[in-house]
Amino acid sequence: MNYTFDYGEVLDHLPYLLGGAALTLQIAFISFWGGAVIGLGGAIGKVYGGRLSRWSIQAYVVFFTNTPALVQIFFLFYALPEAGILLDPLPAVLIGLVLNAGAYLTDILRAGVISVRKAEIEAGLTLGMSRLQIVRHVMLPHIAKTIYAPLSNFFVWLVLGSSIAALFAVEELTGRAINISTANLRTIETFTIIAGVYVALTFAASITLALIGRYVFRVKARIF
Repeated sequence: MNYTFDYGEVLDHLPYLLGGAALTLQIAFISFWGGAVIGLGGAIGKVYGGRLSRWSIQAYVVFFTNTPALVQIFFLFYALPEAGILLDPLPAVLIGLVLNAGAYLTDILRAGVISVRKAEIEAGLTLGMSRLQIVRHVMLPHIAKTIYAPLSNFFVWLVLGSSIAALFAVEELTGRAINISTANLRTIETFTIIAGVYVALTFAASITLALIGRYVFRVKARIF
């Protein structure tokens, strides 16, 4: 084997890769919070909704959790144009990941919704709170504290899962790594370095989420 490693050619592009890492975090952040809004509504609907509501939400969850996110985004990006709906790569990826995350978070948040005691909700109603106020001031703090660890793990999973965007020419971390390796043919060096960047991203996200959990929700969340 006469291959000579040269990481210098890749490290010269480190600012470009870090820009992709920033976009990776943005995609994960938007996907998580967009999915959380859908998931919270779905979880409440499954627990307190009528039969039709529960059936519709379950059908959504079953579909999006039993088909690959890649297939869902392919449909948005390649199939919808045949119906006259054109989406740019990044919006297509974000919509696909939000819908996918919403399905998974529906089941995760459902466990938190079930854990809210009926007496707490009745107390809120007695105090004259609206349904929105009950969700915000009674349910959400309790849910966040109860299922904080699974939510944190899911965010880290989204950070890694956002690499799927590279297949649609979105220049997040993996997309930019593909561009670099195609130009300089230093595939081993390029992907070794971005593997390290991903480790750093997930490590930083885990520490940040653990600190937020400890000091905001009084949850002892593990870093790893």
